[in-house]
Order: sequence, then structure tokens, then C-alpha cells
Amino acid sequence: MVEVIHSAFRARPAVDPPSAAIAETAETLAASLRRGTGIFAQVSGQPAGVIVMLPAADGVATFSRVSVHPELQRHGIASAMVTAAEELAAVQGFQRVELFTRSEFPEFLGFWRHRGFVVDRAVPHGVILTKPLPMALKVPTSEAMVGLGERLARLLERGDVIIAGGDLGAGKTTLTQGIGRGLGSEGPIISPTFVLSRIHPSAIGRPTLMHVDAYRLSTSYELDDLDLDAAIADSITVVEWGQGIAEGLAEERLEIDIWTSPADLSAVSDDSERVVTIRAIGARWRGVELGALRGDDHD
Repeated sequence: MVEVIHSAFRARPAVDPPSAAIAETAETLAASLRRGTGIFAQVSGQPAGVIVMLPAADGVATFSRVSVHPELQRHGIASAMVTAAEELAAVQGFQRVELFTRSEFPEFLGFWRHRGFVVDRAVPHGVILTKPLPMALKVPTSEAMVGLGERLARLLERGDVIIAGGDLGAGKTTLTQGIGRGLGSEGPIISPTFVLSRIHPSAIGRPTLMHVDAYRLSTSYELDDLDLDAAIADSITVVEWGQGIAEGLAEERLEIDIWTSPADLSAVSDDSERVVTIRAIGARWRGVELGALRGDDHD
């Protein structure tokens, strides 16, 4: 991790005063990780990226030492790490994240703004950026996952898009089944892995559920070939495995990731506890009370 931090910060133009990251050592970094935690990315076994996450004020986490090795930059590593770090912070109970960026690097400010961060306050040599974190829920059983989907269906409106990701077999289709139950969707809701998409009209006057599985797709162009645009406006669309592919379907959307909780993945079963993170993007979701998704008893 120290190697990545040193390589990344030394590759930047010199600034005055210099960044304290250049003086980072294995001992100082270990001390920081004992206070908080971090993200470490590798590519083919090569150290690739680092984010250190420290607790700040109540409910606020701080990201620091955000680094990608110069030989591996511009490959999406930073974006992937930021998403992982946000979800980790949410699971640990933080509601907001802050970070410092220097005024000498406007491109860094652009990077963070593109990912939903806004300027909170000016400080010497730069600004503090902040962003609310996704909601994190613990879902103890598959039936509870169905219940979460039903509660989510109550909030959904015609035209809404959900991109569902996370671990393989973690419960994306189970969540979609709950959404379908809440919408009164017709027909069995099963993963459309081979047909790629299925349409489920509502028997109770709610919008149609359009269920898409992008697992076998590798680009947004392949998703375009399914010609979903015409149906999205009148449907509620759930795209499994849509990260990096389906974002172009809607600027305003929910991104839901489902993760298996046990450290020993061989112990995971259909009724193992899951952690679900929900990220609301766009004006459509401002003022929508996502706290209703927690339910009354377990989530």
C-alpha cells in the first residue's frame, strides 16, 4: 500500500507545502488502518490502488491517501475503489463521507464532483468535499429479501430504473421477486439469463415490471440491442448485473448491491444474512423517505 501511495503522489506535480503522503511509512499507515480501515486494489497480483478510511465526526468518515499506481491509471480503478469504499463506510454505520482535494488539481475536483461529491467548505490549500453515503441494510433471510422488495415496490413509480449488483447468487432475483409481488406482477419471476429480458404486466394496475439480466453482456451497446428505451418510460425496470453497462438507461435511478455477509463464502446459503446497499441517484429520489425500506422488525 505504501508503494502505491508513494508512486501516485510522486507522479503528481510538486506542490507547496508538499503532501504528507510522501512521508507515509508502513508504520504510520498501519497506525491509520488500526484507527479505521481501507481499500486495497490489485490487478493481476500487482498493487494498484489505495483508499484509507478514517472516522471523523459522528456519522462521518474521511477518505485519504486516494491513490492509483501511475502505471495503472485511467482503467477505472479509482472509480471502483470509491464505490467500494462508500459501501464499506455505509455498512460500518457512517452516513456521510468527506475528503480534501487541493486547489492546484482542478481535475481531481472534477473527478469527485462527477461522482456526486460537492464542496462543503474551503480550507487552506484546497476544499473539503462531502457526499451522503448509500443506505445499508442487513437482510437475514431470503424471505426478508422478498419483503424488502415489496417495501421498495411501494416507493416505485412508472419509469423508475434499478441497477442491481453484488455477489453472485446473493439475492438479486429474490429482491426482484419481492418487487414483483409488491407490483402484482404476473408470471413467475426468474432470472432471464438466457432470454436477457422478461416483461411482467401488473394484475393490480401498477406499472409493468421489466426484468433484465445483463450478466452475459459486456458493453452498453449490447444492451442497446435489446431496444429497451421504448418500454422504460412506462415500466419499472430492474437490470441485474448492470453496473458499467446500464447507467445510460436513466440518469435518475437506484443502484442496489447485495453482498453475502459470511467471511467464509463456502458457508453461504439461501438463508445466510445479506448486506444490501442502496444508492439513490438523481432528483427523482430527493425527498423520498428510503428509511421506510428498513421495515418494522429486522432490517
